[in-house]
Amino acid sequence: MFKRLQLLLLVILVSSATLFAGGFQINESGARAMAMAGAFTGLANDASAIYFNPAGITQLKGTHISVGTSIILPNSKFTGFKESSPIIPPSAEYEMESQVFTPINFYITQQLTEDLFMGLGVYNPYGLGTKWADTWPGRYAALDTEVRTFFFNPVIAYKVSDALSISAGFVYAYGDVKIIKNLFLADPVTHAPKADAQTVLEGDGTAMGWTAGFLFKPTENSSIGLDIRSGTEFEFEGTAVTTPATLDFTHPLAGPMSLPLPSGDIAATLNTPLNVTLGFALKGEETTWVADIQWVGWSSYDTLAVDFATYVSPTDGSTRTAAPREYNNTYIFRLGMETVMSDNFMLRGGILYDVNPVSDKYVEPTLPDSDRLGLNIGFGYKLTDNISIDVAYMYLIFMEREITNSSLGAGYPAPYDVNLNGTYNSYSHLLGVNFSYQL
Repeated sequence: MFKRLQLLLLVILVSSATLFAGGFQINESGARAMAMAGAFTGLANDASAIYFNPAGITQLKGTHISVGTSIILPNSKFTGFKESSPIIPPSAEYEMESQVFTPINFYITQQLTEDLFMGLGVYNPYGLGTKWADTWPGRYAALDTEVRTFFFNPVIAYKVSDALSISAGFVYAYGDVKIIKNLFLADPVTHAPKADAQTVLEGDGTAMGWTAGFLFKPTENSSIGLDIRSGTEFEFEGTAVTTPATLDFTHPLAGPMSLPLPSGDIAATLNTPLNVTLGFALKGEETTWVADIQWVGWSSYDTLAVDFATYVSPTDGSTRTAAPREYNNTYIFRLGMETVMSDNFMLRGGILYDVNPVSDKYVEPTLPDSDRLGLNIGFGYKLTDNISIDVAYMYLIFMEREITNSSLGAGYPAPYDVNLNGTYNSYSHLLGVNFSYQL
């Protein structure tokens, strides 16, 4: 039993880093694009093109600046099965605590010559978090988790001809993470439960990557875009602090004993996925139709390992532990439109379907992910000849996810061990706003 307890404590720390999974990828990096369900790769004709397809900045004469944010209000509920375990009451419901997240975006583009353009983007493509009540049965699997990333992305674009533009960019990324969760403790001799311990893990790290794209206009009213964003490899360093620091018990022969709980400096490598997006745009007299297909290479996230600098497992002497993830490559399908209502007002709408990368057996409350349907609407309004505002709203519906074969324990050692099998129901409200200036 004791060996199982130690292994579970280590796996808890490893599984905490699943924040970088599909549910925490933020594609809402511009309100205009967001209102059209993010289908902007084939259009890419405002400053947010730096994120969606930087080849599109060759359409922007002079200087363009855009700054904005998205307000994200996630909600998730877990319902245990009628006879799921002696730990989780039959059909008990547990709701994630309310939180507000505000990822930002900032873009500036500058025309250098008739054919050469450059730009800089700052945005948060991975982030968010989850927070559950201190007393819920899954507190040993997830309690309070949050991650932030900041990507700094200078780009350059060149107009090869009136029909073709190409681009390339560099990415420097910074990220930080905070994870708080309880540890279930039991006396190794009597197996009697003891008061919970709590682990606080904090760390940060950096990564580098690249972007590339092209925009081709086969006719005056149609365009095709391709955007490629490389994966990034974050080298995280941080600390794990467990309170209390030891598991104290009395051995019938040896007397009082203490065993260390995981703590100290840690390091981990986390990969974000390669993204490839193909987009199309068709302009009518008043209405523009856009469509995107986004491929996300989550299969690169197959294993997660954590190295401890000083902590040594008392069972096997190891300073490293690893857990399988086995994520799947996925697709996001987007369709949107933009209609000119007047010289100063544009109405937008769209729909998206996002296929999640997480197999049933790896779904957990740090990431209660599922396939998602996004319903989008928004508008753009020209305040002056040089200043405009874009507003977008999205209702993101997570398809009900029923888990019956979870391989991720809820953090209870034997003989109390139980998986968090049950049903997840989630949704999110998202509101985006951008102010843009052109000179």
